[in-house]
Amino acid sequence: MSLSDALPSGLTVRPATFDDAAAVCALLNEIDRLEIGRADTDLYEIQADLKHPEADLEHNSWLLFDDGRLVAYGLLWDESGGERIDAEYYTLPDRPLASEHLLDLMEARSAERASANGADRAVLHLELGIEPTLDPRVMRARGWTPVRRYNAMVRPLSAAADPLPQPPPSVTLRTCADESDRRRTHALLQDAFADEFDFHPRTYEQWSDDVDAEHADWSLVWIAQVDGVGDAAVLRTRNNRASMAWIGHIGVLRQARGQGLGSYLLRHAFGHYAALGRDRIGLGVDTDNSSGALALYERHGMTRDYAVQTWELIRPVAR
Repeated sequence: MSLSDALPSGLTVRPATFDDAAAVCALLNEIDRLEIGRADTDLYEIQADLKHPEADLEHNSWLLFDDGRLVAYGLLWDESGGERIDAEYYTLPDRPLASEHLLDLMEARSAERASANGADRAVLHLELGIEPTLDPRVMRARGWTPVRRYNAMVRPLSAAADPLPQPPPSVTLRTCADESDRRRTHALLQDAFADEFDFHPRTYEQWSDDVDAEHADWSLVWIAQVDGVGDAAVLRTRNNRASMAWIGHIGVLRQARGQGLGSYLLRHAFGHYAALGRDRIGLGVDTDNSSGALALYERHGMTRDYAVQTWELIRPVAR
């Protein structure tokens, strides 16, 4: 008997489809309001996940209903091609049977994927808010442990306080204007973040799917050239979040660090979005980042909005 056949009374489960995007978005915003006090999920984010070529919704996604009401959603990503499997997991509170059943399904599927990749174990990662709708004691009892913490940082913007800065004398900034610049952006980000926790190498084609390149506004991506180094940094931002402008990446090559380039790119983002009339900007940061990114953002007036933890489960797989 499969796990899906052993549903507790009143629960039903099925894979997600693209047409479920609005319902999933509504569920995540209900969870957002409980965890951070406001709805903070935009529909396009869910649509981008559900249409991703690597999503494999039939096998790696779950919608869990309690007496017909959507109460939980899960999605697995197998980007590593090895033991590492990533998961998205959302559940309403006070649904212990539903929460644990969905975890059963996701844990079993992650082991299948890792085994198919030839790995001897599955290392499953998922992120939960610091004050999640799921009781962390449930996760610990199942063998999960928190291994990383990320802060969502925010800062108010105003045209008066945030003028567009002049680049340093050795720096030339250009927008990501064409396909060659997009490929350069990808290469720079792969290099700049290669040593970061949870980094997965991605081909240009995979990365283009990850960032929904077809619908991205490439005028909001900049490449910084440094005299004597060449192209050395990338600022990737987006303006399609309802709550705030968003900085997706500030990536600086190792050989160009320590010269104030990250600070300049951060202030450029502030100035650009202030001029557009946005009153708030945010980004996510690994609090254990060895490059000092968290301290940089704090020095420039950014404060923690909310935080999430990466939880990890390691289990052997059948071979």
